Amino acid sequence: MARNKVLIVDDEAGIRFGIRDFLESHGYEVDEAPSCQAAEQSFRHARPDVAIVDYALPDGNALDLMPRLRAIDAGIPLIILTGNASIDLAVRAIKEGAEHFLTKPVELPALLIILQRLLENQRNRQKQLVSKSRQTRQTIDPFRGTSHAIRQLAEQAALVQQTDSPILIQGETGTGKGVLAAWLHNNSLRAEEAMVDLNCAGLSRELLETELFGHEKGAFTGATASKTGLFEVAHRGTIFLDEIGDVDPLVQPKLLKVLEEKRFRRVGDVRDRQVDVRLIAATSQDLSLLVREKRFRSDLYFRISTIPITVPALRNRSEDIPLLAQYLLKGFAADLGRGDVRLSTEAEQAIQAYSWPGNVRELRNVLERALLLSGQNILTPKDFHFNNATAPDVWLDDSNLTLIELEQKHIERVLQEERNVDQAAKRLGIPRSSLYQKIKRYGITLSKV
Repeated sequence: MARNKVLIVDDEAGIRFGIRDFLESHGYEVDEAPSCQAAEQSFRHARPDVAIVDYALPDGNALDLMPRLRAIDAGIPLIILTGNASIDLAVRAIKEGAEHFLTKPVELPALLIILQRLLENQRNRQKQLVSKSRQTRQTIDPFRGTSHAIRQLAEQAALVQQTDSPILIQGETGTGKGVLAAWLHNNSLRAEEAMVDLNCAGLSRELLETELFGHEKGAFTGATASKTGLFEVAHRGTIFLDEIGDVDPLVQPKLLKVLEEKRFRRVGDVRDRQVDVRLIAATSQDLSLLVREKRFRSDLYFRISTIPITVPALRNRSEDIPLLAQYLLKGFAADLGRGDVRLSTEAEQAIQAYSWPGNVRELRNVLERALLLSGQNILTPKDFHFNNATAPDVWLDDSNLTLIELEQKHIERVLQEERNVDQAAKRLGIPRSSLYQKIKRYGITLSKV
């Protein structure tokens, strides 16, 4: 994590050196500016946490400069210094937004206390905002379940939650990659800072650039005002880029620059801006294949895949489905003002037998629809409406068969087609041991399939 940064604006090099030397000895990072113009540039691009501004400068004074600085970022505290203090000047400075008004020569220990207090107050305000934001979001446990696959995912996440390195989350659409990204942020060193997210799928190069990096006024037709990009918004926090494999090849070098050098340029700007951001990326594509096809930069791929985590498909942890379904149903029932709603034994078997190509997202949709259309507190298989385009043949067979007969018929068909128990278990989305139990239960003879 970067150190707190202070900008000192004073035309006297000796004063700047004295304050700088003192603050750096106490762990601060310090930038300097000798004029209003230089201060405005540094304020815009160096992103200080606090600015200490001398009143009298060669090209203006602090009262002229303060509105320009606050227009860039009104959240950065300003401390005004002057060699000729007056009550009137102090009142005007405070009205313009200064946090403190100090006279020269500056007592450095007192200045240090003021800086510490300002930064602490600023961090407390940010924590309150983050806390309120977190409370308004529905928190979903990404590790709900008891399967080996989900336990392994939880172990991987626990190992990397405190790292600041980029993390690449891989997995099929609907597996909950965004939920895991939020968990990683909320349990990271940056948990008290902002997390912003962007789904890169289908975004044009121009739209993606302005969303990520922002733009200057007049940068292109229709840019009637400057825009702050998501990297600036996420400063000191986390940015989550979903479907990063869809990032335009012309934007990829700029993304790599932010990760390696922690600086970027707004669209239409010629100056770099510094930023401290942790990246979490996600993809449902095979990025290594995209690299081989020259559609994704290899250097960017290696940079973001330092820590790869794969979220398992729902069919690969079928034993978790009833528990996850019951959890989701409880939330839906509470939203609808319904009482306790649960799944029948046959319903649990039905949702475990389905392959869930849309994963958790599809499970949510099927359960919500079943609850809305059913007036009962116990859901049965007839309440479920699966997507026939992706449903196994078993769901399209003779409706006169019982659920047990349908399951047996489907297992026999898969075993006949695969001719291998391991492959059949993988296709059915159940552990091999569970398949053997079902083979024994239904009296299926392997030599005949």
